[in-house]
Amino acid sequence: MTETHTPLTGTQKVAVVLMNMDRQRATEVMKQFSDIEAEVIASEIVQLRNVDPALAESTLNEFHEITQKGHRLSRGGHEFAVGLLEASFGAERAAGVMNRVATSMAGKAFEFLDPSEPGDVRNLLDGEMPQTIALVLAHLRRDQASAVLSGMEPGLRTDVAQCIATMSSATPEAIRVVTDTLKLRTGKIVARESIEVIGGVQPLIDIINRADAATERALLEGLAQRDPSLAEEIRSRMLTFVDIVKLESRDVQQVLRGIDTSVLAMAMKGTSAAVAEVIRANLSERNRDVLDDETKSLGPVRVSQVEDARAEIVRAIRDMEAQGSITVKRGAEDEYVN
Repeated sequence: MTETHTPLTGTQKVAVVLMNMDRQRATEVMKQFSDIEAEVIASEIVQLRNVDPALAESTLNEFHEITQKGHRLSRGGHEFAVGLLEASFGAERAAGVMNRVATSMAGKAFEFLDPSEPGDVRNLLDGEMPQTIALVLAHLRRDQASAVLSGMEPGLRTDVAQCIATMSSATPEAIRVVTDTLKLRTGKIVARESIEVIGGVQPLIDIINRADAATERALLEGLAQRDPSLAEEIRSRMLTFVDIVKLESRDVQQVLRGIDTSVLAMAMKGTSAAVAEVIRANLSERNRDVLDDETKSLGPVRVSQVEDARAEIVRAIRDMEAQGSITVKRGAEDEYVN
């Protein structure tokens, strides 16, 4: 966005005020916001590069910050946002906020695909290079990208997954070429907008996390043959069934409330004592008895059945974590093995 003439939203007005303050004062104000509030404000600062002087003046009047010397030309942009966040929160926390801003803004480039069915997206991308498909999937909603990836033939699926994980920064112009082409194919009107780029291991993990157990297994096996170190990195960072031991008791209870006892019994087949102890400790006495009965009734089962049951529980944990209703501790400490 080069210059803004239309009426500003409340968040945009906050951004304009901060852009017109001296850095030290703006930093003190920014410190008063939460990370979520700062993320929204930073996103507006990135996009509000130049604001019409009259509009900026009107906004400053509202905040009783009338300038003394003529009009001000508000200047924002990526560098201004980064500098302000780093001064307010420190480099590490600022980087986290800006990463979320970039992800949010990048997703907007492909918003026109949101209503599309996975099969339609696959057809739209048919014949494209794996790098191009990876660029698109990295910017789609994770559940949608997972469904698109799951439906691809194994060789192409592995190619695309590898491209997502190893993706570096593409230029905004390259993304516009892709979005222009796809929008023309779907009959959409091409819109020009500010674009940030995302890619790397974490977007791929987010996509795989939403796939079924068979797709997850096939993808990791395919990547292991292509790039063993990359596959190992992905495995080490993925959420697994045994990570339930990293949850607080109240979070374990919340997860288990939504799991059918038969699924839970199947998932616990062959699991470690540590995992079984955490699960049983967070069930009511009645539900423990039901689980024991269900477990006794299970004879020999296929490994794939156990994997599918565990995948269902992992998906529940991932969904709750994404919603912010539970917290998963990540890191190398307190690891458990199956």
